[in-house]
Amino acid sequence: MKRTLNLGIIVVMILVLVTACGSNNNVTETPAGTNTPAKTNTPAVTPDAEPQKVELNVFMSYPQYKDVFEKYFEQFKVKQLADKNMDVTINVEMPNSDQAKQILDTRLATNDAPDLFTIHANDLPKYYNAGYLSDLSDQAAIQSLYEPIKKTVTYEDKVVLLPFESSTWGYLYNKKVFADNGLTPPNTLDEMNEVITKLNAANIVPFQLAFQESWVPQLMTAQALGSIVSSKNPDWITKMTAGEASYNDVAAIFDIIDLINANGTAKPFEVGNEAGAADFANGKSAMWVQGPWNADAILKVNPDFEIGVAALPVSNDPKDTMINLSTSTSLALAPSSKNKEVALDLLNYMLDEQDSSALFEELKFNPISTVHNFEVKPWVEESSAYVANGQAYQDLSLPNGVTDEQAKLLQSYYAKTVTKEQFIETMDKAWAAAVKAAAGN
Repeated sequence: MKRTLNLGIIVVMILVLVTACGSNNNVTETPAGTNTPAKTNTPAVTPDAEPQKVELNVFMSYPQYKDVFEKYFEQFKVKQLADKNMDVTINVEMPNSDQAKQILDTRLATNDAPDLFTIHANDLPKYYNAGYLSDLSDQAAIQSLYEPIKKTVTYEDKVVLLPFESSTWGYLYNKKVFADNGLTPPNTLDEMNEVITKLNAANIVPFQLAFQESWVPQLMTAQALGSIVSSKNPDWITKMTAGEASYNDVAAIFDIIDLINANGTAKPFEVGNEAGAADFANGKSAMWVQGPWNADAILKVNPDFEIGVAALPVSNDPKDTMINLSTSTSLALAPSSKNKEVALDLLNYMLDEQDSSALFEELKFNPISTVHNFEVKPWVEESSAYVANGQAYQDLSLPNGVTDEQAKLLQSYYAKTVTKEQFIETMDKAWAAAVKAAAGN
């Protein structure tokens, strides 16, 4: 089985970074709030029997990968028909990433849950406590997960999500542009200023800005906040939740945000993620605070594009320059699913021993399971060097709604309709309100 050295590094460092939450594969019939789907023994298929018709509704926040997943689902349908004589129809819903969470929450709250749906692993406690997640601990796909990855989707000793993406990300950069101009990724704010100066002198726009969808600029806040909190203020989240801290304590996030905003592409509110990926692929900027999940969109536009991934500087201390190492989009089974057996078959097929390596390689995701036997991409190796050097942090777990509020405010901050002081004041209130709302549930 092929492996590259850095894959081992990734796994080891995830183990160091991930907060241990334990795992337990002794399954009871208690899911996240309701009943877990028990394993079923499918009877042998009767020769020449009429196929059983089954319909699944799948909700995924992956519009950029719609064609890839639909092709993979077609493979599953063929397999299901051959193995179990089931004629499966899969209705796939993939809304815009900015709208997906709101649409899903509405569906779940109105008892219109899809059979399978994706959420961010950071939101696991919220959906678990609401009773929207099933216990998957005894499923074959879960058994194949690398243990550190499994821990990131474990809650109250139950594995309740199947992860897709375990990523190392910071910002993307055009390796050819950097090489042609004698540049290397900066490790401090001063070095970033030097890079920006050289790029401007060469008439190259330093940063891609795409603000049409709020989740994209929010990545700047996520990166800056993650590095500053993890390196300088490790107890900040605890203090914020206790009402003993403020966003003013981490106001240094604006140093890099202001630098990016002042040196970015024009008219960012007219550019969404897809258009931003195309512009970046076509060399309209040298850097973009985005993750490698956009690699496919970039390479579709320019297959020869040389993607680089580096950590975003947030201060003049190189130790504060950290890569994000985390599990993000993950698949859940709704306890209310009327077709649990087939839904679980599809969930397990997502880590199929024969077929899933090709899927993950096409998606350009990192390997997450012992069934994966493909080599990681060059940009993964590059970002893994930060991990090996101890310069990595796990996604911060913020109260429900805080990230969305940050995203909206960051758009307003760029448009100069909100000041830095107003940003801080509003976020402090939003955090307090989220904590109060959670306590009332």
